[in-house]
Amino acid sequence: MAGRLKSNWSGAAAGACAVALAAALSACGNSGSGGGAGATSSPPQNAKAGSTTVTVQLTEYHLALSSKTFKAGDYTFVAKNAGHIVHSLEIEGQGTEMRLPHGLQPGQSAQLKVMLKKGSYELYCPVDGHKDMGMKAEITVGGGSGGSSGGGGSSTPGSGY
Repeated sequence: MAGRLKSNWSGAAAGACAVALAAALSACGNSGSGGGAGATSSPPQNAKAGSTTVTVQLTEYHLALSSKTFKAGDYTFVAKNAGHIVHSLEIEGQGTEMRLPHGLQPGQSAQLKVMLKKGSYELYCPVDGHKDMGMKAEITVGGGSGGSSGGGGSSTPGSGY
């Protein structure tokens, strides 16, 4: 009988360990998804206080920006790969050149934080050949301050529009 109680206790302990392991693995899975630094499955809407968030939807050979006007200030560009192949995002202009540190697999997203000054910028996919196939857009940042995305500038779509 003592052996039987010991056996039942061992089974209960094993079950408790399995439950604890499942809970620990579940918690690890919720800490972000696929792709390294900067990649998130559901990016925060205002990642930086005073920053304006602009979504850049990446599909095969097209960039779609959620904002058409820009004022000088801090921006968080959230690149979302809604396509079927790897894409990325780079922003160049006014002495700024910022790029995501890695490509985004389909369904992934990542943030690129940048301070935009008055002037022209080009946003494009730096994956080989994608820019030449139309994955680019030009934006003009108007004067002003802060991260307001209303008024002051204009967007000139790239050839992919």
